[in-house]
Amino acid sequence: MLAPDRLERFARHIVLPELGGVGQQRLADARVVLVGLGGIGSPALQYLAGAGIGHLLLVDDDRVDASNLQRQTIYTERDIGHLKVVGAKRWTTNFDAALDIQLSDERISTGNAAGLVAGADLVLDGCDNFATRLAVSDACVAAGVPLLSAAVGRFQGQVAAFAGAPCYRCFVGDAFDAEDCDTCAADGMLGAMAGWVGTFAAMQAVRILTGTMGDPQWGRLHLLDGLAPGMRHITIAADPACAACGSVG
Repeated sequence: MLAPDRLERFARHIVLPELGGVGQQRLADARVVLVGLGGIGSPALQYLAGAGIGHLLLVDDDRVDASNLQRQTIYTERDIGHLKVVGAKRWTTNFDAALDIQLSDERISTGNAAGLVAGADLVLDGCDNFATRLAVSDACVAAGVPLLSAAVGRFQGQVAAFAGAPCYRCFVGDAFDAEDCDTCAADGMLGAMAGWVGTFAAMQAVRILTGTMGDPQWGRLHLLDGLAPGMRHITIAADPACAACGSVG
């Protein structure tokens, strides 16, 4: 049961019929791996922590740069040059010391992804390259761990949830295993767009972890347009020949 101070802290959640005390307890018990602490991961972390996710593993090998501050909302000028995981833990501990926060500054690869996602209830991936995304997705499929994948660029974003088939590899195929995606340094990025994608991903995480807010929307890709503005949705088809999930029922 939630302690009295936690009941007070999450009172606005608990009075929601779609969440309630049962849903809040599930959030408190949940183990989430957050991959990437940049434009998506920063606001996602703020709302995951705000929701009371009890156990968080924060994964990023990068350091804070001055150009990050325009959209990566958990850092300040004092964090420039320091590891993002350190700044992220400092922010989270100051926000809610009751949360269990673990860190990894390893760069994710096919060699270590399985160990990082093991035991998680959900992985939220907001990293910035296809090689890492595919390594994380393949590890999640192999371990049976649900994955929320979020991406953003310029004025567009996308968020999709996967559990088995279809998987992220079904969506992008095998051609993106190399680290060759576009960068926001070259293409630009509206800071608030990253915030929209990150907070929407956090809301979808709460939906999945509580199981009290309706359809988890597996295999559903949400496309966010910051210029229109608006949102549309498509369903991703499972690829029977997918190297990761082709044999997953």
